[in-house]
Order: sequence, then C-alpha cells, then structure tokens
Amino acid sequence: MEISKAEIKSAAAASGAGHPQELRGAEILVKALQAENVKYVWGYPGGAVLHIYDAFYKQDTIQHVLVRHEQAAVHAADGYARATGDVGVALVTSGPGVTNAVTGIATAYMDSIPMVIITGQVPTHAIGMDAFQECDAVGITRPVVKHNFLIKDVRQLADVMKKAFHIARSGRPGPVVVDIPKDVSFNKTTYTGYPDKVEMRSYNPVRKGHGGQIRKAMQLLLSAKRPYIYTGGGVVLSNASAELRTLVDMLGYPCTNTLMGLGSYPASDRKFLGMLGMHGTIEANNAMQNCDVLLAVGARFDDRVIGNPKHFGQNERKIIHVDVDPSSISKRVRVDIPIVGDVKDVLGELNAMIRDSGVKPDAAVLAAWWETIEAWRKKDCLRYDRTNLEVIKPQYVVETLWNLTKDADTYITSDVGQHQMWAAQYYKFNEPRRWINSGGLGTMGVGIPYAMGIKLAKPDSEVYCITGEGSVQMCIQELSTCLQYNTPIKIVSLNNRYLGMVRQWQEIDYEGRYSHSYMDALPNFVKLAEAYGHVGMLIEHPRDVEPALREARKLKDRTVFMDFRTDPTENVFPMVKAGKGITEMLLGSEDL
Repeated sequence: MEISKAEIKSAAAASGAGHPQELRGAEILVKALQAENVKYVWGYPGGAVLHIYDAFYKQDTIQHVLVRHEQAAVHAADGYARATGDVGVALVTSGPGVTNAVTGIATAYMDSIPMVIITGQVPTHAIGMDAFQECDAVGITRPVVKHNFLIKDVRQLADVMKKAFHIARSGRPGPVVVDIPKDVSFNKTTYTGYPDKVEMRSYNPVRKGHGGQIRKAMQLLLSAKRPYIYTGGGVVLSNASAELRTLVDMLGYPCTNTLMGLGSYPASDRKFLGMLGMHGTIEANNAMQNCDVLLAVGARFDDRVIGNPKHFGQNERKIIHVDVDPSSISKRVRVDIPIVGDVKDVLGELNAMIRDSGVKPDAAVLAAWWETIEAWRKKDCLRYDRTNLEVIKPQYVVETLWNLTKDADTYITSDVGQHQMWAAQYYKFNEPRRWINSGGLGTMGVGIPYAMGIKLAKPDSEVYCITGEGSVQMCIQELSTCLQYNTPIKIVSLNNRYLGMVRQWQEIDYEGRYSHSYMDALPNFVKLAEAYGHVGMLIEHPRDVEPALREARKLKDRTVFMDFRTDPTENVFPMVKAGKGITEMLLGSEDL
C-alpha cells in the first residue's frame, strides 16, 4: 500500500479513533516514524529487514540514506541528533548489521544522545536456533543503551515505538534499540492509529528541581568569595544555553565548559576561561581547584575533567550539582547541594530567584577573584610557535578556519585524537550544538558520518570535519554516501603521519618508543577524494593554508578533502598526565 504525504496528518494525529486498517508490521513501523516526524533514516538493507525496506519504498515522506557501513549509519543519525536536538534514527539488519552498529550505539550512549536504532532479527520461531545472521541484539546492546525492546507480536509494534521515542528523548537522553523479527515486520494486524500518550509506571524522569534546594544554591552562590560555574553536555542537551548565559552575565562569575559543553557559553566572552580538564587552560583548571563555591551543571566530574579525585578533594569547597540523572550526582565527587531536574528548568528557576532576591555578589571580593584569574590567564597556555614559516602548525590551521568562518553559520565535527583537542582549544564556539564530537567513548571515524548527517539537516550551513589521517580512514568509505546524497562537506585533515595522541603519550610516558604509531603506507588522499568524485587538495606550506581554506569555501556544492601536512612533532598542551591532579599541568616540551 502507498504511504504518502497525504497520510502524514492522520498518522501524526496519533488517535486510536481512526479508521481501522489491516497493515503489516513494516507499514506500521513507517507510520510510527511518520507520526514522530522523522525526516531521515540512515541504514543498510539485509534479509531480516527487507519487508521494512519494501514499506519504505512505498512512501515518500522519510528519506532513507544508504550508508556504506552500518557503523556510519548510527554515527550519521547521531550527528543529526546532536546538531538538531531531534531523535536520530538508524536501521540495520540482523547479525553483522547489529554488531557493526554497536560502536555507534555505544558512542551515542556515552554522550547521552537521543536515538532510536531499529535492528532486524531472524523470525521469532528461529530465535535461539543459531539461524543465519542471528545474534542476540538485546543482550549485546544492553550495556550500551538506555533501553531496548524485542518485539515478538506485531500488535505491540506501535506501542513499543511510542515508548522507544519517549525514552530516547526524555530525562537523560540516550539510544534505544528496537529489535524486530522478520515475521513481525511481515505479519498483519488491525491498526487504529499511533498512540497519543505513553504510560510507563517504572519510568518517570524528574524535570522540576526541588525549590528548597534551588534556594539553598542561590544563597550559597551569592555568598561565595571565589565562585565558579562548571558546565557540561547536559546544558547543550537540554537547550539551556540561554539560561546559562543569563546566569553568568547576571552574576559576573567565571565559567568553564567541558569538551561536550563547548558553545553553551560564548568562548569569545571574557568570563569564559576556556575548556577545563586534561587539555584545559591554566585559568580554567586552577579556578576549578581553588574556587570556594562550585556550581556544576549538566556535568559529571569525569576522569578527564578533574584528574585524580584525591587531588581534587584536597581543597575545601562547597559544590552544587544540577543534573537530570540522579545517578550522576555524588558518583565521583561528594556534593553539598544536589538538585535533580532538567537543567533548563532548574537554571530558569534559579535565575528568577536571584532576580527576585535583589541581592548582588560582593563586588570587591569578586574583583579580587578575577584579579587572581587574570594572573593565571596572562601565562597564555595556548601559545605555540608562530615564527616557523616552513612547516604547518596544526593549531594555525584551526585558528585560520575560525577566523574565516566565525561570522558564518558553521558546524565543526571532529574525529578523536590530537586534532580533536586542537579544534576544542582553538576554535571559539559561541553557540551550542556547533561542536560535534565523540567525548565519552572517544570513537575514531565519527567525523565524516557526523558531518554528512548534519549537512542533510542544515543544508545552508557550512560543515567542516576536522580529522587526522588515522581517524579519517575508519569511515572514509562514506565519501561515497556524500556524493550520492549531495552533502558537500569540507574535510580538514591535519596529517602528521602519526597516530598523534598515541605518539604523544609514547613520547612522554614510554621514552619515545613509538610502537606502531607511525603510518607507513598512507594513501594519496587527493587522488582518493577524486576517485570518490570530490575535490582533493594537498597543502604543504603555511602560506597556502588560508588560500586553500578560502578556495574550499567557494566550492559550496562540492565535498573538498584538504590534506594539510602538519608538523609531526607537535604535541597538545596543556596536558595533565594520568593519575595527576588538574593543576599539575605540562605546559610545553620544556616540562617533559
């Protein structure tokens, strides 16, 4: 049967009072996706999902994007979700389709990204019989999903899809897997409409914070002598950037973002101290260690942020922790005022209380704190050698990209490694959801799929993937997808011929024994890009960096791969070694 645009209205109405229809499970699935206003599905067909693909063939409201590897399907849907805030949707077949998708699912799980991943399964009668391309999708994905479902009866399909989307986007977001056996997608049942509400007694995430706790937080904040506002990805996920900016500007307090929180407060604002943590700035890390009142919002005090918890605990401070997930509070660091609730709601209420109180921070005390911070900032911990005119410094490439695109609507994705840290340090993100990277899992290969997912969602925006020659090869086949679906992204490869972050650790901790971190046989990336139908550029001299980026920007309708040959000896500084405290920073090669 045809499932056309004309039917979206009835599907989206989600009323059980509609005209009953005898539909196959695959057709109900498509109607569910339409009712959820899904615009794109990234996937790869296989035997267990052919009925679903047949249903997609008969509709024209959802665009299916055929990737070249299932991992990239989940990454692309993930990138789309990060940039838009909508639920990303991926579709893979059973067996290797599921196992190939696991890395993408785990990546989304670690960063709390709302996604629904639909997996095919062998027919119900064959489950547990070691059938062709069978695997236990529920068991395999259980540790890396917010929830998963195995549907054994077609009559459950609409209700399960409603629950899946609700779970994915509410509370602390996360990926949800829906495993659909082939016979369930083929069987027919009476369909009376998509559910208009969800009832789950065991799942009721808290949105509104406790008013008394918020009032305590206000009083503590206003009495602080050395206050600090530390924010993470939760601010971005809850769309609370406006509330955060209001709070920081109203109080005049210093603010820092984690890697996942960049852009939630403008990086170009003087009150922003830069990213904190393992590769954070001196001023951000020292303020974290020496503040007397810390407001942590949508962050989790992870190992890359506070370093050694014992070192962090040496200094007395009062901690206010706001998070939608109660399990994240006091998990690694004991806090004094826990507030469970949606970050946007809690910050909105906190701002209102501060305004109504009429109380202002002590200006003289705050000025003294800022004087201390400015002394740390004068050390200019992000300086690098700008006098070398013979070799391209990777920091210079990122800085140049920032200067050229800072006034445009720009999205930056990255893979994982040194280039990721340089992007975080030197590209000044002033808006949320513009910095798309794998923070928690640290997954190489996400950059290109993220970028093509974003480009479909934001066709008029500039989308850049900052990557390295190691990471980019993990999903480079998706250059083919970029061509087929006309997603003209720009790839900035900081090619230092090493697995750079591995080499850096080997230099510092293993006395320069570079075990298997040098790339001996790299492809000609220019010719490779051209073979995929794109534009390739080789940039080997600092004077050519800006002209190459300008030329790439002019090629608005083409994917451009820029192979920047960068200094292979350059390291990411500042750096906190494993097991050290966040103020025990290496600032350069002179500290090694």
